[in-house]
Amino acid sequence: MTPPVKAPRTSPDAGTWNYLLTLHARVESRLGTVLQRRHGLGLSEYRALGFLDQADKSELRMTELADRLGLNQSSVTRLVGRLNAAEFTYRDLCPDDKRGAYTVLTDAGRTRYREARTTYDTTLSAALDELAAADPAHAAIIATARSAVRSRE
Repeated sequence: MTPPVKAPRTSPDAGTWNYLLTLHARVESRLGTVLQRRHGLGLSEYRALGFLDQADKSELRMTELADRLGLNQSSVTRLVGRLNAAEFTYRDLCPDDKRGAYTVLTDAGRTRYREARTTYDTTLSAALDELAAADPAHAAIIATARSAVRSRE
């Protein structure tokens, strides 16, 4: 009889990273579900609208938006296509570089983002609080992260 297959051992850092990824995945899943149901937005769409809302003149080059979202150029092009179709953004050519394109936030996009922001913030806090209550290791990670961010403000 063959012994059961065991998962390979990982380094302490790999184990830590996997733990963080699990925490991240649970929170992202919850955020994505709530934003889609209540506001018709995916997480990347919500975050794109947020970056545009905070940008000078409410516009970003496509490459800047891709960098901020952590997406490749093809993915951000499709995402912006969806935002354009929903009339949350529009495309504008760079005046000094006709090959470059900006994505510009519309009033409808700003309104949708601001409506969704409260839902996002409330859902995020609730998800983090619930994960912290259920697992002391998650509680320590979340408390440390919150403290680190607050000390930067």
